[in-house]
Amino acid sequence: MTEDRVDVNLNTDKVCRVGVVGGGAAGMMAAIHAAYLGASVTLFERNDRMGKKLRITGKGRCNLTNDCQNEEFLSNVPTNPRFLYAALSRFSTADTKDFFENLGVPLKTERGKRVFPVSDNAADIVKSLVNEMKRVGVSVVNDRVTDIYSQKVGEDASKTRISGLRAGNRDHDFDSVIICTGGRSYPLTGSDGDGYRFARKLGHTVTDIRPSLVPIVTKGKLCPSMQGLSLKNVTLGIVDTTNGKTVFSDFGELMFTHFGMTGPTVLSASAHIPDIDSGKYEAHIDLKPALDEKKLEARILSDFAKYSNRDFINSLGDLLPQKMIAPIVSLCGIDGRKKVNSISREERKKLIETLKCLRIPLLKFRPIDEAIITKGGVSTKEINPKTMESKLVEGVYFAGEIIDVDAYTGGFNLQIAFSSAVLAGENAAFC
Repeated sequence: MTEDRVDVNLNTDKVCRVGVVGGGAAGMMAAIHAAYLGASVTLFERNDRMGKKLRITGKGRCNLTNDCQNEEFLSNVPTNPRFLYAALSRFSTADTKDFFENLGVPLKTERGKRVFPVSDNAADIVKSLVNEMKRVGVSVVNDRVTDIYSQKVGEDASKTRISGLRAGNRDHDFDSVIICTGGRSYPLTGSDGDGYRFARKLGHTVTDIRPSLVPIVTKGKLCPSMQGLSLKNVTLGIVDTTNGKTVFSDFGELMFTHFGMTGPTVLSASAHIPDIDSGKYEAHIDLKPALDEKKLEARILSDFAKYSNRDFINSLGDLLPQKMIAPIVSLCGIDGRKKVNSISREERKKLIETLKCLRIPLLKFRPIDEAIITKGGVSTKEINPKTMESKLVEGVYFAGEIIDVDAYTGGFNLQIAFSSAVLAGENAAFC
């Protein structure tokens, strides 16, 4: 379903007062769609500008969605994917593309169906949302929401409805409140877990909060010895050493750091190993995925012939980055000062095995502060998937990362924010 630029509809019997907590991707989208349906919308953002986290996504380029069909999309959501079916049906990846292009932001699709603004500037996405909020009359209050209120209604003592919230030193009355405070990743952007506190106060269950799409700490000194080295066009596999099964594999880029590894393939891998603390996982890196063992041996023999009188450690400059040569030589168990023309077939085999499968034991994830997204959140069992409304408190809606739904890299998590926000905003507009 595609949609053109929407005019505000004020022809309603009652103007519903909607409060939106959080000025990120989900908050701005929810506010806009509630306003489209004639609601009086106030958005509360603790930072002095909107979309602080959105501005740094995709290394500042903003991978805002993935150009795929719904079933493929859901296959990239490891946690509670079916919960998103109604939200994606209402506001699909195609709708997201149309929405931003109608706001004047040209888009492009890159490898892996990842969609970016043509400008490669996340600020253009934020600016378009901010301008649309202004156009449809969303009021913005730059204050931190510190509390949220509900009250019993009717004769049924168990029935509860939202009544308002407190921001700064003022109480605000609302008919509906949409909580879009994000998770706990990147706390400097404002995502410090306030939303979980509000949800618990309202009686909601918040599942265990863990980092996802996060750098990985490794065992030993191998990675620190190559600190700062970035590798492109390698294959990263994550192997469960207890059964030999590969739980994740991807081709792309990674980087070695003082603590271990980071980069696109590593961040993606982290979403597949929630029990990393078990100590049973290894990273297996194929440094030469374009060459099978036979072709790699031919390449090595060619280099050895070229540098036949050199020491082994000085013969690998055409094959490996300089920072990687000493560690690889050490792992091979070949004397670095041995002349190339003296290296045996068995020693070449050991070199090939190392290049095709560099083994690195994994230890743990980096802190959640460094994670791109938070795994866990408000239980989907307590949220109506067709409206995003709380099943426990009438008039409370959730959207975005605060919900216990997360996906792999590739634009999927921002699309979840947009889809859930549209559903929440549209339903919160009627009270």
